[in-house]
Amino acid sequence: MPSRASDKEFFLVGKSNFAVFVDLENAGAKESMLRYIIEKVKIRGDILLGKVYGYEDRYSSLKQCLLSNTFAVVPSLRYGKVQKNNLDIQLVIDALEVAYVNPLIDSFCIVSGDSDYTPLVGKLKSMGKHVLGISRSEVASNIFINACNEFIFLESVAVKQQPAEKKHKDPVTSGDIQELVGIVENILDDQDEEQMYASELKDTLMRLRPDFDERSYGSPTFGKLMSVLAEKSSKLQVWTKNSSLMIGLSGAESEDQHRIDKNNWVPAFEQALERFKSDGFDRINPSILKATIQADYPDFDEKQIGFKRFSDVMKELEKQGLLVVELDDARTMLLKIC
Repeated sequence: MPSRASDKEFFLVGKSNFAVFVDLENAGAKESMLRYIIEKVKIRGDILLGKVYGYEDRYSSLKQCLLSNTFAVVPSLRYGKVQKNNLDIQLVIDALEVAYVNPLIDSFCIVSGDSDYTPLVGKLKSMGKHVLGISRSEVASNIFINACNEFIFLESVAVKQQPAEKKHKDPVTSGDIQELVGIVENILDDQDEEQMYASELKDTLMRLRPDFDERSYGSPTFGKLMSVLAEKSSKLQVWTKNSSLMIGLSGAESEDQHRIDKNNWVPAFEQALERFKSDGFDRINPSILKATIQADYPDFDEKQIGFKRFSDVMKELEKQGLLVVELDDARTMLLKIC
């Protein structure tokens, strides 16, 4: 495979060390959401410290995920109407304390879209820290989004990580190869060049899955496992560069890539909305819905289904009873999923 960047652009960058602070109310307080957040951060580096704020007994389903990732919890002790402010202040104090006393941590992940955290982001950046923000689009403030070095809408993370179809496993292996294909594709999709050294990819997989072992998938070496993955996926390619094994996304569509048209576009949107709904999202940003459709149908354009603007598509879906178009206090459009 021909190189897509000069040799100077390919070097192993030291992984980031993160402190993660999660506003549970903002994240939806679901185990799947918490796992999405943790995996997104682990693709970028190690989590040295994690805290969640607003924990209650009703969130007991989160215990295993929190304990296995060594997260501490700050409980929600309800008293009057000021509890939310108390937790916000505690998060800020904890984040600043870590920034001042722990020199190993160079990156912070703030899981919230609250504009009240914007001064915290500014202070962390002034100390040379990288700030990653993650939030549901329904509660994300544009001020907070623009303040972060990097921002991810939680909906886009969840939809990309749909569970693979369960298939009969080879009795010789214990790993789900199709699940691994999806994980590797997600990791590569997060890279600027959509390609990595195999050794760097294995380090990332080990952060995501500490028990990862290529032998669990019936392969004696990691390189041979990568070749198997490339055979299983139309999106993955493996090649050698300067005696180093590389893996990347081909960008080619499969031969049977389905297309969206005037006859099937409503079911296609309905399926996408159902995926968001099943993941716990009641409202989403229109741009996220469009990006999701384009991920499923790369050639999608609203004009090919008879609409001039994407907002006209939203109005038609509203007529179909699939969503309700709303405006928040900042006059930003949100889609309430029916």
